[in-house]
Amino acid sequence: MTGSQSSSPLWLPVENWYDAIGDQAVADAVLDRIVHSSHRIELFGESIRKMKAKK
Repeated sequence: MTGSQSSSPLWLPVENWYDAIGDQAVADAVLDRIVHSSHRIELFGESIRKMKAKK
């Protein structure tokens, strides 16, 4: 395996990145760098921390 490995938890949904970044060309460049050769996992529902805090 070559290259580096990292985990980048991004709390902003991908579909909102263009609005958050503002410039479509910059957003495309950022997305290309982040998602190239990556595995994307989307989590749904309430966080485990919130569920445990309610108990």
